Amino acid sequence: MNKKLVRHILGLSGGKDSTALAIFMRQNYPELEIEYFFCDTHKELQETYDYLERIKARLGIKINYLEAARGFDHWLDVYGGFLPSPQMRWCTKQMKIIPLEKWVGDDEVISYVAIRADEQRDGYISTKTTITPEYPFKEHGLVKADILRILEESGIGLPDYYRWRSRSGCYFCFFQRKYEWVMLAQEHPDLFQKAVAYEQNHRDGRTYTWTQGETLLELIERKEQIITEHNKAMTRQAKEKPNQPLANALDKVLDDEDDTMPCLTCYL
Repeated sequence: MNKKLVRHILGLSGGKDSTALAIFMRQNYPELEIEYFFCDTHKELQETYDYLERIKARLGIKINYLEAARGFDHWLDVYGGFLPSPQMRWCTKQMKIIPLEKWVGDDEVISYVAIRADEQRDGYISTKTTITPEYPFKEHGLVKADILRILEESGIGLPDYYRWRSRSGCYFCFFQRKYEWVMLAQEHPDLFQKAVAYEQNHRDGRTYTWTQGETLLELIERKEQIITEHNKAMTRQAKEKPNQPLANALDKVLDDEDDTMPCLTCYL
């Protein structure tokens, strides 16, 4: 009897780390037949889809777009209008994890995860015993500076949203920092208004918010204050480390505002 082949998979989020891992694996393990996938919630920024097209063109790979059988609005109704939050990440479960585990089925799978050597986290580990995670960046000792170098040398670079946002994910993601919400309103006012509508439109009259303690409309009233504080923090960061890439400075400043660990199935 022939031994069942092991599948090799790599999830792309539209972020820098998973993209750099795809480049790294193509360069260093060309013999592996890796299946690339993206869990599509249909609530992503257009910049994310544009970046995925750039990755496909540069690397000459196919990306499998996985999606839930039912969309976000269906699951929002199932959960009684309760918006996803750090305490209840039902969007990750229903729209990322379940479609992924359905796609791999019962096959033996090695999943390559883009956790860097300078990070103290494990990433998403499936409860399916047939899925084994591997961490090439950790094994090779690669840190954030290496990831930025890999992206630059490949010609792929960073996605456009890294000008104002340090994580990939849905446009209304509850892990966004206050400055990122303000910039969403500036860069994509239509999407910001849709996020506001999700807070306001509940049949039973209840109010749920994306950010703890205030609605988006209340947050945007403080727009000038938030931008001013952000710019001051960026200036301080530039003085402390004058030669660092802008992406690094933005990461540090936003992490200082809120260093909550995001859903790693979304953001790598």
